[in-house]
Amino acid sequence: MKLLIKKKLLPLVIGLALLTGFCPPVTNPMQTWAAPAWPSDVSISAEGGIVMDADTGAVIYGKNMHESYFPASITKILTALIVIENCDLDEIVTYSHNAVYNVEPGSSSAGIDEGDQLTVRDSLYAMMLKSANEAANGLAEHTAGSIEAFADMMNEKAASLGCTDSHFVNPSGLNDPEHYTSAYDMALITQAAFRNETFVEIDSTLYYDIPPTKKNPEGIRVYPGHKMLKKNTSQYYSGVICGKTGYTSLAGNTLVTCAGQNGMNLIAVVLNGHQTHYTDTKALLDFGFSRFRSLRIADYDTTYTSVKNDMTIAGLPTTNLSVLQVQGDCKITLPAGAEFTDAVSSITYDLPASAPEMAVARISYDYNGRTVGSTYLMRNEHYAEEAEPLAEVATTEAETDASITESASMPGDAPAQEAASGALSRMADPEPVEKDGKTRFQLHIPPVFWIITGVILAAGAVIGLLILLKMHIEKKEEAERVIRYQRRQERLQDIGMSTAEFDLLMQEKRSSASSIYSARKAAKKPKKHKSFLDKKRK
Repeated sequence: MKLLIKKKLLPLVIGLALLTGFCPPVTNPMQTWAAPAWPSDVSISAEGGIVMDADTGAVIYGKNMHESYFPASITKILTALIVIENCDLDEIVTYSHNAVYNVEPGSSSAGIDEGDQLTVRDSLYAMMLKSANEAANGLAEHTAGSIEAFADMMNEKAASLGCTDSHFVNPSGLNDPEHYTSAYDMALITQAAFRNETFVEIDSTLYYDIPPTKKNPEGIRVYPGHKMLKKNTSQYYSGVICGKTGYTSLAGNTLVTCAGQNGMNLIAVVLNGHQTHYTDTKALLDFGFSRFRSLRIADYDTTYTSVKNDMTIAGLPTTNLSVLQVQGDCKITLPAGAEFTDAVSSITYDLPASAPEMAVARISYDYNGRTVGSTYLMRNEHYAEEAEPLAEVATTEAETDASITESASMPGDAPAQEAASGALSRMADPEPVEKDGKTRFQLHIPPVFWIITGVILAAGAVIGLLILLKMHIEKKEEAERVIRYQRRQERLQDIGMSTAEFDLLMQEKRSSASSIYSARKAAKKPKKHKSFLDKKRK
């Protein structure tokens, strides 16, 4: 029908445009509606590099990002993450001879000697700010028992984060032909570390006082080596949060930087730089912040969420709850001139082990063939506690309907009905009256009759209006239900799912929620204690 109307109106619109001289020039429809191209106007001098959105994992730019290079001390980001996840910060690290002296001569050190004891916290600050290699070795031995065992943990952790171009053999990053990574893998590792509050707190610190040791009996103050954190340097960059420097003769200059501006967080990695690692990093960050933006998915995507009061799902009324919702803290990355609708979404019900507890599906977003973000479709976390059993809901609705029917059938109160009954009985017994020699019967209608009749008629009119209003409301609700049903069918069609499949899915979820609710309710009941007399009887 809509297509027919458009076809009829199109000649009229064109004719009016020609007559008034406002007909726009003909343009290429593909150019008009195509999403903006992905920006690429940036370059770096380093052999490998990447800038990634820390929140979405979207790769904004990459150069040889899957080529393997020697990482040098940026390795310590992975070391710190593993230590933080496996140790308490107040644990004591006792430094062995191997931890202190199994390093290259002249490499970075915090002056820790064999037999020194520092907390895990102190050791992490020494490793991340001073880049102390003996601190990395000591933490590795404390965490895994040996450097070799810790290297196994490093490779396992990297693989779990999706790294495929890396292999690690030591916690410090000192030269070894079997110790390498790629810009992309290093960005994945940094993304995981950047999400760890303890790591960010340590790595963003501008100075830290290491307690006394044998070589430094009065302690030592350490500062970060990353110059973009320091306001008194020419390399300072507003918005830099944390990062790590690295250098060896084989690795060249390496640099990892995390920065945030205008609600967007970026990770820049530079590998095998040639004294241009800071200028390369600045170019990557400038490019990311100026040419891209990060959008919160829950603020834009309503394709997969249900409408409130959307009839029933899996046989149960949704009441005033929204059954499904998009995870609130996820984002997508888009070019600055692109719209959210330019991204293409896809949904899968095969969830990874790391999926949130209430997740029912995972939604991925692509932009011109690039993955730009993802989120989860969540079941409302309050539903399990607030949902009522089906039998209780049905009983409540039946009682409500019965109450409405009873009210409609009893227009007046009991005294008024008794008065009306008395008036009618008196009308049934007319009084005899003699007139012109003839006996006539005269009906005696008391004034109260007219009062009661007026009350009944008024009540009837009110009830009639209420019935008409009720019918109007029901008709309107029925029309709204039809519209919501159509919308629901459209949403299910969008995600490629039939009504029966969705009902079955939600029935399983509601059954699980009902079980949880019953278990919680049972757990809240006070335990019955036997009385003294009961015990005595036994």
